[in-house]
Amino acid sequence: MNAAISVVPVVGIGADGWDGLPETSRRVLRTAQVLIGAPRQLDLLPADDCPGERITWPTPLRPAVPGLLAAHQDRTIAVLASGDPSFYGIARTLAETVGAQRLRVLPHPSSVSYACARLGWPLEAVETVSLVARPLAALAAALHDGRRLLVLGEGPGTPADVAAYLRATGWGGTRVRVLEQLGGPRERLLDATAADWPLERTDALHVLALDCVRDPDTLRLGAVPGLPDEAYEHDGQLTKRYVRAATLAALAPAPGELLWDIGGGSGSIGVEWMRTHRSCRAIAVEKSPERAARITRNADALGVPALRVVTAAAPDGLASLPVPHAIFIGGGLTAPGLLDACWDALPAGGRLVANTVTLESEALLADRYRRHGGELVRLAVATAVPVGGFTGWRQAMPVTQWSVTKEEEA
Repeated sequence: MNAAISVVPVVGIGADGWDGLPETSRRVLRTAQVLIGAPRQLDLLPADDCPGERITWPTPLRPAVPGLLAAHQDRTIAVLASGDPSFYGIARTLAETVGAQRLRVLPHPSSVSYACARLGWPLEAVETVSLVARPLAALAAALHDGRRLLVLGEGPGTPADVAAYLRATGWGGTRVRVLEQLGGPRERLLDATAADWPLERTDALHVLALDCVRDPDTLRLGAVPGLPDEAYEHDGQLTKRYVRAATLAALAPAPGELLWDIGGGSGSIGVEWMRTHRSCRAIAVEKSPERAARITRNADALGVPALRVVTAAAPDGLASLPVPHAIFIGGGLTAPGLLDACWDALPAGGRLVANTVTLESEALLADRYRRHGGELVRLAVATAVPVGGFTGWRQAMPVTQWSVTKEEEA
């Protein structure tokens, strides 16, 4: 954006339109020579009070923003947004494309604030899931028995789609409330369960409120790593539950970090890495197309559809990937050059964790442990099983695990 362009006001507006705006926001809109927004937002402004030229956002929006604002740099501009522009709104896109220092955000109460006010829910105790330009599978990771969720819908069909998804995934008893046109004269509340949701379409401007109820025969999934093995579709290529929990503890995911999950198998490490925080990212590298497709299905089923799957053999498939914060190697350790490629890809402070059950790969890990330090452990898990009329222990194959944090080069 040209440095000569002045600060751009971003004005939040609700379903109550002009009447609901404070005088500060009205003053900005009255004096703007150019008003930019969605058609619905622009239609809420009275022509007599806001005579500026009205421009609707083009599609796709993001690449057009700098040029559109630059084209009107000699005129006063105001941008319209729904509710709070900084909450899943246009303010983020504008800040990322033209710089936060160019913006003056004038928020209106968000739809989530309105919904909590109507329902009597404490805002800080409610999780919000956006389905705007996101698949329904994004909802799965937030579903926990007794949990309250607010869902931002993409259009009039979203409530019916969410209800169908809940029925299909074992959450049919969930209470679904749709709050339409919040704050406006046509505000309305619709209330049913997912199992008996009656409407195919609602008003496009809405928020869904879910009181989550898990069906009795639906598998319970916790919020920490170590999900039940039966939560995954797999062909036996699966890091088992207790080893998986120990592996995620060694990887130590933090918000915003990126993991490479090499030899993805069923994708369990990448899936549970991403479930630890909504901003965590993962790339699973798997050479088998069949297993790669299975990883995608597992990611969808467990609520992390943004997990990226690269169908390629390592290390060849690693060359173009973004720099990771952590790498997990769950298979293919003996592939020529793999360990070196992973080590070289890690930045200082990055973590690498590798698991193996074979002597050949164990020898490689022992060598790297001598060269780079870290921690070398053996994980052994035994499960109680019937032995005749008694109970005994069945030992799983022990797993050797090397974990290390890369230090700055001397």
